[in-house]
Amino acid sequence: MLLQNSEETMTFSPKKAKSEFAKIMAAACVRRGYLEKLHCGTIPVTRTGDYSDVKVIDAEGREIPWNQISRINQDEMKTLMTGVVNRIHTFLARTLFSATEDKAFEQALDRAAASWTKAWDEPKYLADFLTPHSEKKE
Repeated sequence: MLLQNSEETMTFSPKKAKSEFAKIMAAACVRRGYLEKLHCGTIPVTRTGDYSDVKVIDAEGREIPWNQISRINQDEMKTLMTGVVNRIHTFLARTLFSATEDKAFEQALDRAAASWTKAWDEPKYLADFLTPHSEKKE
């Protein structure tokens, strides 16, 4: 089963199962991929805590406040999103839309993603997700 730990099988309520599945999917499909490459590197030092004291100097000599720079270019965004879509497609094909249990994939998820998510906050339900407030059904 996808939602278990290595010591014992755990029983989850539907809400807990949905929460754990969302976190494992996020770790496997978003976090583990090109985002890791974008995440690595040198983090600038800030003394204010909000990076308002950090500036980037570009090749034309312009000083750009850290909070105003784009930290990802169009090619990087395309690479990131292509990888995310491919991982989600594969994840769904090997879990929810699979006609058979894929034990090897589930074990790989446990090793590669589930351990990361233990300290993550619980997901929040976003009532307005992709739907303007006025279109919400009460």
